[in-house]
Amino acid sequence: MGKVVLVTGVARQLGGRFVRRIQRDPEVDRVIGVDAVPPAHHLGGADFLQADIRQPAIARVLAEHSVDTVVHLDVTGTPLASGGRGSVKETNVIGTMQLLGACQKAPSVKRLVVKSSTNVYGSAPRDPAVFTETTPPKSLPSGGFAKDTVEVEGYVRGFARRRPDVAVCVLRFANILGPTADSPLAQYFSLPVLPTVLGYDPRLQFVHEDDVIEVLRIASHEPERGTLNSGTFNVAGDGVLLLSQCSRRLGRPTVPVLLPAVTWVGGALRTLGATDFSPEQIRLLTHGRVVSTAQMRDTLGFRPKYTTAEAFADFVRGRGPGLLPPQALASAVDRIAALPFVGGGAGTPSQPPTQSAN
Repeated sequence: MGKVVLVTGVARQLGGRFVRRIQRDPEVDRVIGVDAVPPAHHLGGADFLQADIRQPAIARVLAEHSVDTVVHLDVTGTPLASGGRGSVKETNVIGTMQLLGACQKAPSVKRLVVKSSTNVYGSAPRDPAVFTETTPPKSLPSGGFAKDTVEVEGYVRGFARRRPDVAVCVLRFANILGPTADSPLAQYFSLPVLPTVLGYDPRLQFVHEDDVIEVLRIASHEPERGTLNSGTFNVAGDGVLLLSQCSRRLGRPTVPVLLPAVTWVGGALRTLGATDFSPEQIRLLTHGRVVSTAQMRDTLGFRPKYTTAEAFADFVRGRGPGLLPPQALASAVDRIAALPFVGGGAGTPSQPPTQSAN
């Protein structure tokens, strides 16, 4: 018999896409999609079970269907429909605890893949130029989705110790972008005007949603010869972009704000429902974050199709034209950057890392 794969979070576009992709693999016999709400999109030939992973009933699902591979995608920073931050945190943390408890009791489970985020490294002024999977953060995230991912990974490590017979793969994704991306950063880039921190121009990395689907597929199968798909891996496209470069390519103007006032601006945006301008996202847009992807290439054997710049370009095409022509905006940004009190800000490296740093 082929593999029986259970996927959580299938009501979201990313989960739905992965379900439709994984069921085409010849080694897969059956795919079961699980979510608390029915998906608005089709799941191909997969079975859908409406179940809340925060409830103990998920253990019965694993046992009844003899699931051998679990792909946990229901770890996210944005709520579905009318849900708020509280429901997101409960699903991320309590849901993961219940799911891992169910996996621990299910002898049929032999492989676990967990969607995580490079948010676990945080963003701080004294961060290293490039994070590896073993680099400890200078300061742990204090709240929001970033803190959720730290807690989720802690529970996953505990599960791996209790079930050493299960191959566990944690994928730390950089900011996911693409035509259908739904994330706090995608919401930020969709604003008509981008608030930024005066004097800072952070380095950012992106991964295309198509590459996310492919690396999840690789991680959910037995490793090919010469590769190992258990462990923790950073996943990002080659290269970096500065926030100023992103605004130019979007054709959206920026509004530099003094750092003490950024929290007030973020609170106003959250009140208006415009975006999740959380303290952790403010830190990212101040100090940036770059991760090494050497382990992704050398150990996991995955090479993204899209670079960071190409992933962002595809996101821009999906969002349509900005308020200003990119050429005119680029000229204006250059003039502002040349001003004495803006140029050479603390968040702008004198020499951005080369592509080989990834």
